[in-house]
Amino acid sequence: MSIDSPPVPDPTAPQRLTRKGAATRGRIVAAAAGLMLEHGVAGTSTDDVRAAAGVSASQIYHYFADKNALVRAVIAYQTQAVLDAQQPLLGRLDSLEALRAWRDHVVGIQREVHCQGGCPIGSLASELAESDEVARADLADGFGRWEAAIRAGLHAMRDRGDLRADADPDRLALALLAALQGGLLLTQVRRETTPLEAALDAMLAHLAGLTVRPGG
Repeated sequence: MSIDSPPVPDPTAPQRLTRKGAATRGRIVAAAAGLMLEHGVAGTSTDDVRAAAGVSASQIYHYFADKNALVRAVIAYQTQAVLDAQQPLLGRLDSLEALRAWRDHVVGIQREVHCQGGCPIGSLASELAESDEVARADLADGFGRWEAAIRAGLHAMRDRGDLRADADPDRLALALLAALQGGLLLTQVRRETTPLEAALDAMLAHLAGLTVRPGG
């Protein structure tokens, strides 16, 4: 019997989790994240999550009002995981040298996973953006955090005088994130890092042309 449509508890009820409860909730979210990355949100039932996490149906619905609430938790989990995987480099993209090191790190991650899976946030966005407005907003916030980290580094470069005064860090950060996402998608499809390298290298070359000392 499917457990996809159980009675829904009050989603506004506050939860104070014990250490054991937090661990159980975390195990559920991690299991759901892995399944949804591999099979998609639509292809993952709460029965699948229950089995993968080794919990009961009642435990899932103790922590999550419904599958939509679980999906939102997965979005938060994947966003944090993606950002954490780029640290500490992502937190200090304030020079061409730092940006190039970050580029190498991102490409290296794709090589480690054999160019499979794509971007976890992007994969969720491609499935949910047109069908779930709440999830779309959460995903936009996740991308916004990523963009903000890039933007902070570029603003620091301009404030320090390393970027020309007419350079726009906001648009450059958005363009760099867009190039990264497109590169990740084509890297996933082609199973090689060349598209990601080309996209990031083109953006970094453009940034180098905007430095006070081109080429850094």
